[in-house]
Amino acid sequence: MTKKKTPGSISPAVAAGRSVAVRSDMAGVRRARLGSARMGDNDRKRANPPAPGEPNVAVITKTKPQTKRPNLYRVLILNDDYTPMEFVVHVLERFFGKDHEAATRIMLHVHHHGMGECGIYTYEVAETKVTQVMDFARKHQHPLQCVMEKK
Repeated sequence: MTKKKTPGSISPAVAAGRSVAVRSDMAGVRRARLGSARMGDNDRKRANPPAPGEPNVAVITKTKPQTKRPNLYRVLILNDDYTPMEFVVHVLERFFGKDHEAATRIMLHVHHHGMGECGIYTYEVAETKVTQVMDFARKHQHPLQCVMEKK
């Protein structure tokens, strides 16, 4: 005659500290000593699932992402034979925030060397500056060219 188990009862083999076969849905049949310190976290969770209504708690570690510096782009004004020097100075003051002296110095550099750097910006800002300058020049009927290049 076999003894009928009631929920929560312990078998004589477990009470004696011997190894018994424990069936788990995910792991199949496994040998484990109930109450043993060797039992892993996953085994404990399967052996002692949380009671209904009790929160299931897990620890999640956050890793701080490494941020990369954005690529920078040089905004350049190109020399031409038709755009007035005063207009170039005005563009440098208006769109690049240069004072009159710095704008004049850049304009003369463009005039003598064929191109001059107006500033260094991230891609989006550089693209916006180039578009603003080109639109402003077209609006005033000047062939001024403004480009950007990766630094």
